[in-house]
Amino acid sequence: MALYLLFESASGYTLFHAYGLDEIGQNTEAIRNSVLDLTRFGKVVKLVAFHPFSSALDALNQCSAISEGLMTDALRNFLEINLLKPKEGKKAKFSLGVAEPKVGSQEVTKIPCQSNQFVLELLHGVRLHFDRFIKDLKPSDLEKAQLGLSTIIVQDLGHLLQ
Repeated sequence: MALYLLFESASGYTLFHAYGLDEIGQNTEAIRNSVLDLTRFGKVVKLVAFHPFSSALDALNQCSAISEGLMTDALRNFLEINLLKPKEGKKAKFSLGVAEPKVGSQEVTKIPCQSNQFVLELLHGVRLHFDRFIKDLKPSDLEKAQLGLSTIIVQDLGHLLQ
């Protein structure tokens, strides 16, 4: 069964295919050891799709929804476009690894999901090497997106405290 990974960042949603698991084995310790080596980790995880957020406010809304276990229309559309749909009456031949277990509930996504230590270690590797997977994304772009998102959060907190 194929394993896909959903990674959310301040810059957008990203879908990865974890296909080279035979290279390192399917245990958490093996993943932990491969994560630090981009050459080795790059044989395990490949970029499938990237959907940038339209603004810092959009990023805030999308990330807030994820943390609350909510499926936004943007995320649902991104997944429906990029994941193979099972044939009518058949089970999917893949699962989606997610960091937030609430988002992974079948009732929310209608997609078979998993959130466990193995998936979290794979997502840790994606986070560590993220800027190298997205060709047009420079490390400074990611920092700007994170800064923009944090600025909006601070502004919202300021309004709440007044």
